[in-house]
This record gives sequence, C-alpha cells and structure tokens, in this order.
Amino acid sequence: MESRISTWLWFESQAEEAARFYASVFRRAELGAIARAPGGGEPYTKEGQVLTAEVVIEGHRIVCLNGGAHPDATPNDSVSLQMLCADQAEVDAYWDRLCADGGRAVQCGWVKDKYGFAWQIVPEALPRLMQGPDRDAAGRVAAAMMGMVKLDVAALEAAAKG
Repeated sequence: MESRISTWLWFESQAEEAARFYASVFRRAELGAIARAPGGGEPYTKEGQVLTAEVVIEGHRIVCLNGGAHPDATPNDSVSLQMLCADQAEVDAYWDRLCADGGRAVQCGWVKDKYGFAWQIVPEALPRLMQGPDRDAAGRVAAAMMGMVKLDVAALEAAAKG
C-alpha cells in the first residue's frame, strides 16, 4: 500500500534545487512532480515560478515548498528525517553526500544538510542492538553512540559484546 502521508519541507526559494539534490543523494530516489505558478496576477508568485518540487526517497514522498522567507519556517531539530542504512558503507555514503557543499556533522548520527534540515543516518545495527533482550548490552551501545558523531557499526557491535 502506498503511503498517503508525505513530509513537506519549507524553503525560501530553493525547492527545486533541494529536490534535485535529495534525488542525487539517495540510491533509491527519484524526482517527482514540479508544480509551477499559473498566470493570473497572484500576489506572491510570478508565472512559471516553482511552487513545489517532489522527491520520492525509498518510497517516501517529500515535497519541497517554496514558501518565501518566514521567521517561523527555519529548519530545527524538532523534526528530522531518518535513513536506515544496511551497513557502514551505506552510512558513509549518505553521510558524505549530506555533509557536502555546506552540510555539517552534528552528533549521534545526525547531520544537517546544506539547507539546514536534520537527518539521522542510522545503521540497522543500532536499533537491532538497542532493542535486543540484553539490556546491559543495549546500555553499552547507547553510551557508545552518545560519544560518536558519525555512527560506527563495528564500534557499536563491540560495545554490545562488552
């Protein structure tokens, strides 16, 4: 079943650029529809101006909206996007792509992309180790994760083993 829920990200004017960037970052991503303003004298748009640009990542639809400058529309950490990765190579690839051209590493697997949006780049090992029956191992994994910037699968697995 296709999800009827989508995520909308507010941009001042870079919606199409951002959608194309995200489509280039992720392996299973594609650029979707680009909606342009019609003619007719709209007060805040010019004919042909991009209103929204969609990107579908791993089946999840993200709509990039050109909403103009607005003080309440600044990206912050209250909402983040998470990419669950199969292995360290995938973590490294997405991490590097999202940090490129003005993105920056944060901590605990979080990275801010060049537009300021927060992404959690998480290896599948993290939830598997954290949710396992050995609660002491989960505590060691959590402690190890808190000391990391980019998540390190080998170090997380070593922490679980003690």
